[in-house]
Amino acid sequence: MSQETIFTKIINREIPASIVYEDDDTLAFRDINPQAPFHVLIIPKKAIATINDINEDNAHLVGNLYVAAAKIAKQNNFADDGYRVVMNCNEHGGQTVYHIHLHMLAGKEMGWPPYQDTKKETI
Repeated sequence: MSQETIFTKIINREIPASIVYEDDDTLAFRDINPQAPFHVLIIPKKAIATINDINEDNAHLVGNLYVAAAKIAKQNNFADDGYRVVMNCNEHGGQTVYHIHLHMLAGKEMGWPPYQDTKKETI
């Protein structure tokens, strides 16, 4: 499953993005709907639809996403304070763009669990 996504268009510079990091295999840009003071998406330039599509041939690209995250954290002076990286998979995991990507969130203290379950049964 390798359909063109909005991320493909960003990689190809067909639509603008606020790019914060780029190397041969990876691109990072600011999320247009930030959930933290610093929220970027880190993507491989090669399209991989979901975590389920990661295999031995492309696994190194996922490692590169984390290397990029560490570099971005150092460059933006929050490596020591901390940050969160999250990758969603498929609909129930919250994935909306089918091109794997890390959400990198920083600039505030993160809680755990990361959400409130609004579907709890009430008595």
